[in-house]
Amino acid sequence: MKASIVSSLRSHYALQELLRALKLPRATYYDRLKRNQKPDKYAKVKVFIQKLYSKTRETYGYRRIHDAAVKHGFKYAEETIRRLMSDMGLKVSIYSKHTAQYHSYKGRIGKVAPNVLKQQFNAKQPLTVFHTDVTQVRLYNGEWGYISAITDEASREVLAAVVGTSPNKALIHATLDKLKPHLRPGIRPILHSDQGWQYQIPDYQRRLTHMNICQSMSRKGNCHDNAPIESFFNLMKRECLNRYQINDITALRKLVKQYIQWFNNERISRNKNGLTPVEYRNQA
Repeated sequence: MKASIVSSLRSHYALQELLRALKLPRATYYDRLKRNQKPDKYAKVKVFIQKLYSKTRETYGYRRIHDAAVKHGFKYAEETIRRLMSDMGLKVSIYSKHTAQYHSYKGRIGKVAPNVLKQQFNAKQPLTVFHTDVTQVRLYNGEWGYISAITDEASREVLAAVVGTSPNKALIHATLDKLKPHLRPGIRPILHSDQGWQYQIPDYQRRLTHMNICQSMSRKGNCHDNAPIESFFNLMKRECLNRYQINDITALRKLVKQYIQWFNNERISRNKNGLTPVEYRNQA
């Protein structure tokens, strides 16, 4: 700092006078000048960090930035990346706000499936265990938007997502339509949900049987039984939806589509060894 002050004032004052006033030794001043003239050995990785930080909507902390940097060929320690991000003033930005939670439970109106998973979320093979749920988002026009999604437990990939203006049967069946291409012959996956009325009705359960899917349900009022998709919805809202003024259902559909594309194909996960959901599925 003192060396910078001296350099900025040299055209107005004698060097010796400035050094004496700031109590800065001449040798120290010239050493600082020499250091400042050296090229920044971190210049390339700093450019990478800044671009990735912006590209990921300011949601990557130094650990995931480090994972991505190593994957890109930069052989720096986590602590180095943390220090560089600190020097650059880069901090994770996560937006949280209170929103009304959607509850689809309306009592027992049909058959309640057994809780096959029992909070054992340890699937390693993709496309064998799925989670589904519906969440709601308040729109700027005063209406509600509803997102029905199905995620893969092993890879965390979002296999299906449909946005609508009502959490009705059509929304749920449209979600199954999008899941269908991901099903594999000879595999009977588990599809876990809460006890929402949509998942209890006979035609939904008949369709699961026709699709060779084993139905599993959470215990009543226990959100932890379906934690993987609850976690995804929470993440999507904090990393994306809560950042924007979403005017209408069209804008919500666009945002959800963009986020899921990024989430599946670009967003790395530390508990998946720095892989994206699609990369994990392909490797498995």
